[in-house]
Amino acid sequence: MSVQTRADAQVAPPPAALRYDVVVTLFVGFLLLSNIAATKLIQFDIGPASLIFDGGAILFPLTYILGDVLAEVFGFARAKRAIILGFVVSIIASLTLYLVQIAPAAADYENQEAFAAVLGFVPRIVAASLAGYLVGQYLNALVLTVMKRHSENHLWARLLGSTVVGEGADTIIFCTIAFGGILTGGNLLNYILVGFAYKVGVEVMLLPITYRVIALFKRYRAGETA
Repeated sequence: MSVQTRADAQVAPPPAALRYDVVVTLFVGFLLLSNIAATKLIQFDIGPASLIFDGGAILFPLTYILGDVLAEVFGFARAKRAIILGFVVSIIASLTLYLVQIAPAAADYENQEAFAAVLGFVPRIVAASLAGYLVGQYLNALVLTVMKRHSENHLWARLLGSTVVGEGADTIIFCTIAFGGILTGGNLLNYILVGFAYKVGVEVMLLPITYRVIALFKRYRAGETA
C-alpha cells in the first residue's frame, strides 16, 4: 500500500463545492430565479414611509457575491465567461417563456391569463436584467481585478468597492427599463434607492462568509499549482 506524500495531498482535487463549474452553475441559477421573482413588486409600509423593491432582490445580491468569488479567485477572463454564459441562458429562458405564453392553451387549462400576466412580463424583466447585468457584472469584475492588481491587501475594500460600482449601475439600469412608466416620480426613485441600499447591505452582512469562501478557494488552488 502506497503512502500519500505531503506533495500528493497538496495537489488533491478540491471538494466539488469549491470547483469553478459549481460556482458558475449557482451564479446562473440565481440569475434565472431572480429574473422570474422580479416580476412582482413588493412594498413595506413603515410608519409614514414606504419601501418598494422587487422579488428578485431576495436572491439577486448573491449573484454579485458569487461574481466577486469568480473575479477574485479565478480572474477577470473566467469571471467574464460566467457573465456571458448567464447572459445566453437568460435569453434562452426568456424566449422559452414567450413561446409557451403565445402557444395555444389546452381546453382544460384555466390559467392562461394568470400565466401571461406573471410570466408574460418576464421578457421585459429579462431585457432590463440583461442590460443591467452585463454592465453591472462587468464593472464589478473589472473594478475588483483592477484594485487587486494595485494591491493584494484590503480584500474588504475590493469587495465593497466593486459592489458599490457594479450594483449602482445595475440597479439604475434595471429599475429604469423594467418599471419605468409603471412606477413614476418618487416611487421610481424609492425603488432604485431601496434596491441599491438593500443589495449593498446584503454584501456587507455576508462579507465574513465571502471572506471564508474566497480563502477556501485560494487554499485549494494554491495546492493545485504547488
